[in-house]
Amino acid sequence: VQLQASGGGLVQPGGSLRLSCEASGLALDGYTIGWFRQAPGKKREGVSCLSSSSDDTYYTDSVKGRFTISRDNARNTLYLQMDSLKPEDTAVYYCNARRGPQVYWGQGTQVTVSS
Repeated sequence: VQLQASGGGLVQPGGSLRLSCEASGLALDGYTIGWFRQAPGKKREGVSCLSSSSDDTYYTDSVKGRFTISRDNARNTLYLQMDSLKPEDTAVYYCNARRGPQVYWGQGTQVTVSS
């Protein structure tokens, strides 16, 4: 099982990025998916998650209205659209898929927001 995250990079404040996370070895359909991030010197925090049925979403307060989580089951890929980026969004972003006791993590992709 592998989750391959991509799409990170350097962007100016106010800019946008779209993170992708392609799964192999498992079908994302049926899994709750999520994105987490860890800034230097800070604990990993949950950014957003989407239920297996795609009926329920969660966003941490600091990203509400700016980030959008989605999935494409046909491509077995989850996404995080990030708009109006701020310097405080700088972190390594990790994708996650879980179902019951099964939890899988991607390798992380660096997002840096700086002028």
